[in-house]
Amino acid sequence: MQLNVTDYLIFDEESGTYIENPEQVVRDDVEKHHWLNVLRTVLKDWRLYLMLVPMLVVFLLWRYFPMYELLGCFKVTDDVKPVADQFYSGFSYFRSLLVGSGSLSTEFWRAFRNTFLLSFYGLCFGFPMPIIIALFFNEIRSNIARSIYQVVTYLPKFMSTVVMTSLVMMLVKQGSLTSGTGILSQFLVQLGMISEETAYAGLMNNPSFFRAIYQISGIWEGAGYDSIVFFAAIIAIAPTSYEAAQIDGAGKLAQMKYVVLPSILSTIVIMLITRIGSLLNVGYEKVLLLYNPNTYITADVVSTFANRYGIGNTMKGIASAAEMMNNVIGMLLVIGANTIARKASDVSLY
Repeated sequence: MQLNVTDYLIFDEESGTYIENPEQVVRDDVEKHHWLNVLRTVLKDWRLYLMLVPMLVVFLLWRYFPMYELLGCFKVTDDVKPVADQFYSGFSYFRSLLVGSGSLSTEFWRAFRNTFLLSFYGLCFGFPMPIIIALFFNEIRSNIARSIYQVVTYLPKFMSTVVMTSLVMMLVKQGSLTSGTGILSQFLVQLGMISEETAYAGLMNNPSFFRAIYQISGIWEGAGYDSIVFFAAIIAIAPTSYEAAQIDGAGKLAQMKYVVLPSILSTIVIMLITRIGSLLNVGYEKVLLLYNPNTYITADVVSTFANRYGIGNTMKGIASAAEMMNNVIGMLLVIGANTIARKASDVSLY
């Protein structure tokens, strides 16, 4: 490709000569002093950047430095030697999990299936609930009533996982000689949804009920708190949009359909992408506190599988390989969901 002088200079009719493009001069000056401008910005807002230091320290200590231990997925596990000095074992742990002939591979694929199903059901039933709650808050005209409802729905999020799972266990507890079954179990018996024998044996000991209990308790715990983002997007909608819809004869449902939902669509897409990215990251603390050997068939997830083999059976290489595969698949889901969202709606994370 041959370059011409007109690619960099413009002709000045007054002087009859070629001069440098003023816009290009500005761009060159900005590029030349880029880092100087960055330094000036940092010095100007140094207090804000100082507040970032604790977050950076947390990410370094609990996110980046632990990545060094991922070498354990490819090394022969030896607690005496550091990871860097252990013998290289290749992809033997991954082969044992994916195509192994023993019970290890069977349990891993069962845990992977349970992880996906729990997350998928949470996406289908749990993701729309915060949006519905935010729409409900938007229709409450009394600020006092709305504040009360918001506090009531936010409170479960601030309970610890141990307290929340203890409440769930009390509501569905099994019967004994000294006490009856849980209140929720008795209510389901009265409705005829379960038998007295099932209630007495305990719903948490029945694999068929674990996923339903997990999802319902998850919605109760986090739907109200997650609605904050959507409610903030809703209250940012200009009042003139509602007035225009009312002039056209739109009722409440029509306003939600043609005004509210299109206005918060970008927020919904962004939150959906992040939710898909964590599709395989089930909160194992909650599962660990709720499940038992009787419900492994539907409750055991990859994180609890890794915890059981890594700590209980001291098979750290297997546990690291299982978690690494889980995280890699989650990363691919983020990239795929972001690509689809960008092509379908021009809204994406990057």
